[in-house]
Formats: sequence, structure tokens, C-alpha cells
Amino acid sequence: MEPDLFTAAEEDRREKDPASSPLAVRMRPRTLDEVVGQGHLLKPGSPLRRLVGEASGGPAGPSSVILWGPPGIGKTTLAYVVSQATNKRFVELSAITAGVKEVRAVIDGARRASGGYGKETVLFLDEIHRFSKAQQDSLLPAVENRWVTLIAATTENPYFSVISPLLSRSLLLTLQALTDDDLRGLLRRALTDERGLGGAVTLPEDAEAHLLRIAGGDARRALTALEAAAGAALDKGDDEITLETLEETVDRAAVTYDRDGDQHYDVASALIKSIRGSDVDATLHYLARMIEAGEDPRFIARRLMISASEDVGLADPTALQTAVAGAQAVALIGFPEARIILSQVAVALALAPKSNAAYLAIDAALADVRAGLAGPVPAHLRDGHYKGAAKLGHAQGYVYPHDVPGGIAAQEYAPEAVRGKRYYEPTRYGAEARYADVVERVRGRLRGE
Repeated sequence: MEPDLFTAAEEDRREKDPASSPLAVRMRPRTLDEVVGQGHLLKPGSPLRRLVGEASGGPAGPSSVILWGPPGIGKTTLAYVVSQATNKRFVELSAITAGVKEVRAVIDGARRASGGYGKETVLFLDEIHRFSKAQQDSLLPAVENRWVTLIAATTENPYFSVISPLLSRSLLLTLQALTDDDLRGLLRRALTDERGLGGAVTLPEDAEAHLLRIAGGDARRALTALEAAAGAALDKGDDEITLETLEETVDRAAVTYDRDGDQHYDVASALIKSIRGSDVDATLHYLARMIEAGEDPRFIARRLMISASEDVGLADPTALQTAVAGAQAVALIGFPEARIILSQVAVALALAPKSNAAYLAIDAALADVRAGLAGPVPAHLRDGHYKGAAKLGHAQGYVYPHDVPGGIAAQEYAPEAVRGKRYYEPTRYGAEARYADVVERVRGRLRGE
């Protein structure tokens, strides 16, 4: 396969015929100052600034950079800006389709270009975490000898997905998700900038808010939707992108939902209360509203994990395992497929038997501790492994439960202040019914009955 190479000729073609390029390409930043978000990486004297030669008299920039962050936040854009600012060849490879052969071809081409024409190469390697150890090893000579400026991007933790020799030779930069304010500024610039829509249309607040929701923090998605909606409006003879036009264009209804306001909390609350009430259909409705409004899937997964313990508890001990597995899968996959995982977890929780006994138990215990009902740990339960513990009477008289038939030793475990307190009161629902029988039998054995 041929690597994706942005040559000077290609850039000239785009500049002469900008209308042939998508809006997202036309609005691609030309300098670091035009980059949206990532302010923590763009301060004066930062590694990225040094990489493009903006630091005067300071140390040279790094020869290898690893950009770590969620998709759609500008990792490719940063690499492209570096190549433009430094007047270097820009070669893009994807670890999904490229292999060692393609990497070596780029490196050989970079060495020839550097030696013959004095033009250095920026190699942007997307999704480097998909490269095997051997494939990543093939990058080491180029990085070590500075044959290329390597900028690698990953959505996974590089400490687990990138080999140590490459990681130690690279500068790791963590990118942050774009905020609504970041995207809002980008959209407004695209509306007025001559490279963008040049003031041909306007975008009222309600349509802008909907566009931000469906973008989900992805700049390319936001600009693509804006371009499509602008074309639809102009075809109608309108100079304003109405909410209705935007809905028609992107084929998604505008959900009244503010991720920072009342709707965020109200819909999340309704989701959990529907699960608690075992109404699976209402559960799916509120889950769909959160997904459609662009809610962070990790937030939804966290709420489901809490519900698994707070509302299902030991009535179905596997509920928490299901919720945790779902959260891990969501973190690895992301939308749109994450909707399926969230649905599976939510349905399982809604249909599971319910018990809040564990939730009530810890709150009752906490209430007593906060009220001062603590007291010293019984002497026979204290640590007896250090020198002098025996003289203090620590661990003396402790009965090792494994030495007792049945494995339950009749001795005091609780401090005197709360002796006889019953915090856990199991229900008779689902799997917890067996705990109700067990706990009474165990409590009797502990009392010596």
C-alpha cells in the first residue's frame, strides 16, 4: 500500500481549489495558534512549540511524540500543523492497514529525502497501539537516528500499548476531550472565515446547541454536519440554518437535554429510578435520551455500576460484575457500539431482583461510627506480629477459625460500643434469600449457640 503523503503539490491544489475540499479540511489549522483546545499543550515554551521551532535559544524539540487521547480531538491535526510549521514532508500511516514493510518504505524515503533534498519527514502513525511489538521495534532506528520526526497517536494507555524502548525515547503528551466551548468557537469561526462558509449562513442558538450535542466532542463530526446543513439551507434559499433544517440534514431529532444543567441530572435520576422500579421499557427510554443527547458513555456506565450495588445488591451478586464488565467494554469501544453494551447492562439491572440491604447496612454502620460508637479493637483481634505485642496482650486468646469445625469461632469481633448491633438485614428476594438463612445461622454460632 502507498502511504498517505501530503506533498507541496497537493497543498497547492487545495489552495487553488478550496471548494473541492470538505469544510473540515479547509478549516484545518495552519498554525498552533489556530488549534482548538489543548491549551495545556500550547503554552509558550511547551514541547510542541519547541518542536515547530518557536522557542528561541532553547533546547531542540523532541524527535518523537506520542499523542494520547480520545478520538476526534485533533491528534492528526497537530501532526499536520507540525509538518507545515517546520516545512517538512508529512506522511500518514494507519496501524490498522500498515505493516513493517510500509514503515520501512517511509523511513527509507525519509533518509533519501533528507540526504538528497534536505527535506525532513514527519511520520504520523495513527493508532500505534494496534502495532505488535515487532512492528513497533521497526520504528526504533528511525527515532534513535532522527531520520524522521515520529508523531504517534493512540486512544489506549501507552504505558500498556507502546513498547518501553519507544516510550522512553518519546515525549508523551496527553490530549483532553474538546469542550462545548472549544467546538462552539470552531463552528463560529467556520461560519465567518473565508476558508469556511464566509458568512453565507448564520446558525441560531438552538441549532448551534443541537449541533454541539450531536458532535459529541468530535470536531470533524461538528464541521461535517455544519457543512451539510449549510448546503441544505442554501438550496432552500435560506441564509439561516434553522433547527428544523439541521434535524432534516443529520436525521436526528433535537433532544431537550443540557449536559451541564437540570436535564442532565433529571434524566440520569429517572434512568436509575426506572431501574430501581424494574420498568425495563422506561429504563431504555431514558438511556436512549442520554445517548442521543451525547452524554458521556463513561458517566452512564458509572451510574449503572452504582445502581448494581445500591438497588440490586446481593439479590443478584452477578449484577455488579455485569456492570463493571460493561463499563470496561464501554471504555475500550466507545460510541456507537457502546450503546449495545449499555443497553445490555441496563436491561439486566432493571429485570434483576432488588435489594438495598448492603446499601442500608454500610450507612447504618457509618452513622454509628460518626456518632462516636467506635471504641478500641478487642485485644485478641489486635496485631500480634511485632516485637513486644505479646507483652501488651495483643492477639492473646484469639481462636483461629480454620481450626474450629465449621470454620466459625465463637468469640467477640466487634468493639464493645457496638456489640450486638445488626447492620445487615438481608431481604428474601432473589439470591439474597440464602444469605438471610446463612446470616442468622452464623450469628448464632458466633454467640456460641
